[in-house]
Amino acid sequence: MDSLVEFWIGIDVSKRKLDVALLDARGKLKQRVFANDAAGCGELHQWLMGRGVTPLAGRICMEATGPYSETSATALVDAGWVVAVVNPARVKGFAQGELLRNKTDSADAALLARFCARMKPEPWQAPPPAVRELRALVDRLQVLRDMQQQERNRLEAHAADQVVSPSIREHISWLQACADKLQTQIDDHIDAHPLLAKDAELLNSIPGIGQVTTPKVLAFLGDVRRFANAKALAAFIGVTPRLKESGSSVRGRSMISRAGHAQMRKALYMPALVAARHNPAVRAFSERLRASGLAPKAVVGACMHKLAVLIYGVLRSGVPFDPRIAMPRLDLEDGI
Repeated sequence: MDSLVEFWIGIDVSKRKLDVALLDARGKLKQRVFANDAAGCGELHQWLMGRGVTPLAGRICMEATGPYSETSATALVDAGWVVAVVNPARVKGFAQGELLRNKTDSADAALLARFCARMKPEPWQAPPPAVRELRALVDRLQVLRDMQQQERNRLEAHAADQVVSPSIREHISWLQACADKLQTQIDDHIDAHPLLAKDAELLNSIPGIGQVTTPKVLAFLGDVRRFANAKALAAFIGVTPRLKESGSSVRGRSMISRAGHAQMRKALYMPALVAARHNPAVRAFSERLRASGLAPKAVVGACMHKLAVLIYGVLRSGVPFDPRIAMPRLDLEDGI
């Protein structure tokens, strides 16, 4: 199908606008700016079609920039376009290879178009509506949790202030009520969709992955069965080891790559600490790494990697967590 592609479209996404660069097979470049909303995506579709660019003959590429890129990418995929949402680190490396000095929105869009033509990135799969709705609920709940923590910090700073502290406590209670209501919505949403409910049951079988983390895994990762193996999932999250060794003189400390889904890494941090104490497979793994002299933070990163492997295993197999299955494979962990 790639042999039919004659146009490559790079889109630099920001909060309010889409900077678009259209590159054809002759190397000719056209650029245009659209609003980053539903109407703007519709205008972009019409602009491309008006220049003879069809979904079959065009490929769109944009960087992963959180909700801004995901919303526009979803709208374009729903309209029939093939869209690649790539890690910004890949595009940065490509730009360094071209020795680019200027960085503007229009220049970034043109860079993405060239990247798309040269590197042919894998198409992005838009999550199904049920996962999109869950993601919106999970994101909103996190906002409420963050606001609660901010208010708790203020309460600690003004604990002796009898004028301000009652208002802060009242706001914390109100935020807690809103969070509880939203958590109920999340639970009901998962229960209403059989696939999500089944995956949630499998995830809850893993010690360390509880009711707080399970919705985040389902919302941020979607269907993990789309990954070829557990290593691919770990790389997507950004918990694969990154070695720093070269020749005989460079012996840097190994650490997790962090080139992946930042929100999912954040969501796995506390579960990794819990699993290192209460999950037999992760605990044995953690103890072995500590005994080898690995730094504490590196051990936590390795436990996050182990959890990613377990998540992939139970969801891909459809079998709840069983330490008798997980334990024998500890010595086979790659790159740890």
